[in-house]
Amino acid sequence: MVATSPTAFERFLNGIIPENPVYRQLLGMCPVLAVTGAMKPALTMAAATAFVLICANVLVSLIRSLLKPHLRILVFTMTIATFVTIADRFLAAYLYEMSKELGPYVPLIIANCLIISRCEICASKQSVGVALADGVGMSLGFALALASIASVREILGSGTWFGLTVLPSFWPTWGIMVLPPGAFLVLGLLLGLVEWIGHRRATST
Repeated sequence: MVATSPTAFERFLNGIIPENPVYRQLLGMCPVLAVTGAMKPALTMAAATAFVLICANVLVSLIRSLLKPHLRILVFTMTIATFVTIADRFLAAYLYEMSKELGPYVPLIIANCLIISRCEICASKQSVGVALADGVGMSLGFALALASIASVREILGSGTWFGLTVLPSFWPTWGIMVLPPGAFLVLGLLLGLVEWIGHRRATST
């Protein structure tokens, strides 16, 4: 029996929850840990990553018939670097303060294994429509992961969400949540929660 590749709709859905790049595949851990101290930088990073991922997927799919096996990783990297440069310069021009806050993490999208893995697994093998759906789905899954971690860290660490106060003044905040140890703690707890929910669903069916 010949295995068939996932359709565009399946690629889209898989990227959000079943194959979530953070909670299922543990990809892109550097920005997940570094920029999730608050929602604004987390979603800005998610948007920049989405732009690069979707554009790289589409372009690689368009030229997939021209790719040479021994050069494909080089082509992927150069393609990704091009779109990362566009995203980085856009942030520097129009969102300068956010660009400074994110620092080197936008240029480091070039090394994000999530993007190069999608170019290899999907875009270099399937049509533009499927590659686009895969990029959108994975981008949404990545944004969902960053937003969930950033929400917990910002609310518990600063008492705010998107900079707006959400906890009463008498409620104690945990400063550790906006520090690097807080990132590891929240990520570990949410990973455990996702695994527990998945196990419960599997055993109940």
